Amino acid sequence: MIRRLLIVAHAPSPNTLAMRAAVEAGARYNEVEVIVKAPLDAGPDDVLKANGMILGTTENLGYMSGALKDFFDRSYYPLLEETQGLPYTLYIRAGLDGTGTRRSVESIATGLKWKAVQEPLLCHGEYKERFLDDCRELGSLMAAGLEAGVF
Repeated sequence: MIRRLLIVAHAPSPNTLAMRAAVEAGARYNEVEVIVKAPLDAGPDDVLKANGMILGTTENLGYMSGALKDFFDRSYYPLLEETQGLPYTLYIRAGLDGTGTRRSVESIATGLKWKAVQEPLLCHGEYKERFLDDCRELGSLMAAGLEAGVF
C-alpha cells in the first residue's frame, strides 16, 4: 500500500528552498508518495489525502510564517473532525530560537488532535550547510515511519 506524505513548507529564500528540497529528498522512499506544496497552494483536500505531514516554516517575529498561518486558517475547521491522529512533524528556520514559532504551530496541531511523531527540527542562528543534512534526516525518518506503518 502506497502511503502519501504531504510536505507543506514556506520557503521564501534560496536557503529555505534548499531546506525544503532536502526534506523532500530524504522523504523519497519506495512505498511513500511525496507531495510538496507551498502553504498558499495547499488546502484541506491535500491533507485529507495524506497519511502524514511535514510542516515547514520560517520564524517571523517569533511566530510561524503568515503563509503557514493562512494555510491553517483555511484548513482548520474542514480538518477538525476528519484528521484526528494524523502523524506530523515540523521544521523551523529560525533567526532567533524558534520557541514562539514552535508553540504557535504546536498549539494549532494540538487543536486538530494531530500526533507529533518527532521532535521539531529547529534550524536557528546563521544558516549552516548542516541544516540540509538535518532536513534530509527529518524527511527520511518521517517517510520510513509511514512506510513501516509505525505511524
